Amino acid sequence: MPKEERFFVLFNRHAEILVHGAEALKDTLAGGDALAQNCARVVQCEAQADAITLEVIQAVRRTFITPFERGDITDLINLMDDAVDQMRQTVKVIGLFELREFDPIMRQLGEIILQSAQKTAELIRLLNTMKKDAERLNALAQEIRQLEEHSDELHDQGLKEILKVHGRSDAMAFIMGQAMYEHLENVVDRFENVGNRVSDILIEHL
Repeated sequence: MPKEERFFVLFNRHAEILVHGAEALKDTLAGGDALAQNCARVVQCEAQADAITLEVIQAVRRTFITPFERGDITDLINLMDDAVDQMRQTVKVIGLFELREFDPIMRQLGEIILQSAQKTAELIRLLNTMKKDAERLNALAQEIRQLEEHSDELHDQGLKEILKVHGRSDAMAFIMGQAMYEHLENVVDRFENVGNRVSDILIEHL
């Protein structure tokens, strides 16, 4: 039977993939000749993350002793998986609309997504020592929430910009830009959900 430490190994592997996916998405938003290749990197990360999510869920079913509540484990891995799924949805929109260039604010959101992924990876690494590192865990969760608040501001700013530029002259360009901003902001939302869930787990175990 799997040892309970294996869950932390799987969580960390998934979190590393979140960072790789965020890096690929940030590179995608830079446009250029490597755009298709970078989109493919995001898709590959999503497939790898799905495999780990399935492995965690299967391990929950066959492990007698788990490090914390089974429902918490499955909720957390599914929320982590939602983040990379949303990255995949973003590059799907890019392919659907055949986008090749991205607004500066979209690229800023790409940077926030990467920062959120990096902080989430650190958050997940500390789960195994949550009692000792409770203060840092709470601080990271708060930092992720602050990044999400900043992404909300950039989302609104980006919509205003494309409305100003395309609102009355190019409805399709506005629709495509709006879809991109919605998906990028949703990625950051998913990281906030992970941080909030870790905060809940922390409260339950202190």
